[in-house]
Amino acid sequence: MSEFVFSPKPIRIESGDGTTLTADSGTEYLDMGASYACTPLGHAHPAVVEAISDQAATLTYVQGSYPVDVRDDLYELVTEVTPDPLDHAWLSNSGTEANEAAIKFARHATGRSKILAMKNAFHGRTLGSLAATWKPKYRDGFEPLAGGFDFVTYEDESELRAAVDEDTAAVIIEPIQGEGGINPADPGFLEAAREATDEAGAALIFDEIQTGVGRTGQMWAAEKAGVTPDILTAAKGIANGLPMGVTAVREWIAEDAGNHGSTFSGGPTIAAAGTATLETVRDEELPAHAGELGDRFQTALREELGDAVREVRGEGLMVGVEVKRGANRVVRDLALEHQILALPAGRTVVRFLPPLVVSAAEIDRTVEAMGDVIDTQ
Repeated sequence: MSEFVFSPKPIRIESGDGTTLTADSGTEYLDMGASYACTPLGHAHPAVVEAISDQAATLTYVQGSYPVDVRDDLYELVTEVTPDPLDHAWLSNSGTEANEAAIKFARHATGRSKILAMKNAFHGRTLGSLAATWKPKYRDGFEPLAGGFDFVTYEDESELRAAVDEDTAAVIIEPIQGEGGINPADPGFLEAAREATDEAGAALIFDEIQTGVGRTGQMWAAEKAGVTPDILTAAKGIANGLPMGVTAVREWIAEDAGNHGSTFSGGPTIAAAGTATLETVRDEELPAHAGELGDRFQTALREELGDAVREVRGEGLMVGVEVKRGANRVVRDLALEHQILALPAGRTVVRFLPPLVVSAAEIDRTVEAMGDVIDTQ
């Protein structure tokens, strides 16, 4: 039963189309959360449906040691759309696996063990990625976790520089903390992390599992910040809702990455979905669309909500509204009263991660609904 690991919502979803999810009652909901940014093209996108169907009818699965064209095509596309010089990629099944691979690769390539992560960070729920995740609520009851992890304050340049030393294998950073409350890093902090890791011979890892695939206004938040890491991880939206993770790395990491493997790495059907997703995001210029509508969204929210909320922040279509009362209550009222699905990010932040194909009219509808919900709180 799903109750074992999830708290069931009072809405049973039956189907999806574009930005709309339909419940078994027939009620339609505007999906402004994209199930944690997993469907950048919206639901049942024709290009992804066709790619999955065609590939499943030809070759559903073969393990990774057998070369297949669809996997090779995806490898080539990933290295094409990730920042230079991230010219090598490892495929996995989720974000936490992509981060596990990044940690392993960094340790093997440097011969060191210390990993620096950020306070308030979230990097996954498997034992290695969980060790890099800050909040006790995710960690409690699962200790002992993987060792060798230390935390520094997000955006504190002096603390970061002091912590990076000759024992450091890697620094792992979300360019925008998602689960931590939609907290964008100043480019200066990311530049300081780049300088500190270069000086120490350590790897810089950007966790772009939530920020990537066009969400922040460019394909990757690293590009928006003008800082290129040694390792970039992606997942969630990279195959438009199918399970895929990517760990893209520079040459010096790839040439000494160690022995790593995964049974389902780059399965043909999933690879077909990933290729269709990335090609569509790129060819339809959805990152630029996300940037334009994200600016419209944040501006309208600030005008509509004013001093009734603490802050509106984010980049592109990764937007957080810090409210004065519980975020869960706002999310509930948006769903039940306005048929709009959003997400909490901690106790006080309402998080919006809509499909990148969202329209201006849908943005405006959400702003109006937020105004109504906040006004009645």
